[in-house]
Amino acid sequence: MKRKKIRKTSIWLDIVVVILLLFLLVPVFIIIPLSFNAADYLCFPPKGLPMKWYQAFFGNRQWVGALLYSLRLGIATTIISMILGTMAAEGLRKLKWKGKGILQEYFMLPLYIPVIILAIAIFNFETNANLTSTFPGLVCGHCVLAIPYVVSTMSSGLMMVNPNIESAAQSLGASKLRTFFESTLPIVRPSLISSAIFAFVTSFDELIITMFISGVSGTTLPLMIWSSVRTEIDPTITAIASIVIVSLTVIMCTNTFARKKSDGE
Repeated sequence: MKRKKIRKTSIWLDIVVVILLLFLLVPVFIIIPLSFNAADYLCFPPKGLPMKWYQAFFGNRQWVGALLYSLRLGIATTIISMILGTMAAEGLRKLKWKGKGILQEYFMLPLYIPVIILAIAIFNFETNANLTSTFPGLVCGHCVLAIPYVVSTMSSGLMMVNPNIESAAQSLGASKLRTFFESTLPIVRPSLISSAIFAFVTSFDELIITMFISGVSGTTLPLMIWSSVRTEIDPTITAIASIVIVSLTVIMCTNTFARKKSDGE
């Protein structure tokens, strides 16, 4: 009887999860058919399935330039936040101090504080440091948001590392640095990939901090989309959104598959 009740409860929970997922994802994925639309305005169902809005996007230098700038910014942010975040996670793991939990929460502060407040603080700091309207200033601002994700993800992965493996490597003559790169990092590779994806997506999607700092240094894709929506709703936006949605979905599914394969091994 108990097993039947558990099975019924599990089935109902699965149904609820599916309904919630549909509620959250269907409005997002409706954008994809909207991008194949012959009309000069947004309408659903779409009138025909032409590719003219994709052609309009790739034929516009401003849109393509914003996309390339966002990719360059995201890659730079990912590299720097991965280096700093991984160092911080490893330091927290090796730190033997009762107040270590306070430090861990300190690294998570940018996730708790409203982004608008962070943007004002970063803008004030970078104004004094003459970093506003510069590419390095944008990278620093985005790293503030990306590093907490890296620290959190890498800390979870590093907790699973067996200290005996590192001790064995060092007993065979490997330095601490070599042990970390050749013994520890291969074990936490799934966490490394996941944190890199989180960092890149956080940077690629960021708008508010970019609005405060970017100036004339360059226009990111989210900033250009925001500017376009404020003046007029250009159907080209649906093509851009579809490309982003499909790309991120593929990346996340690939990462999930890689993690499952790694866990299976």
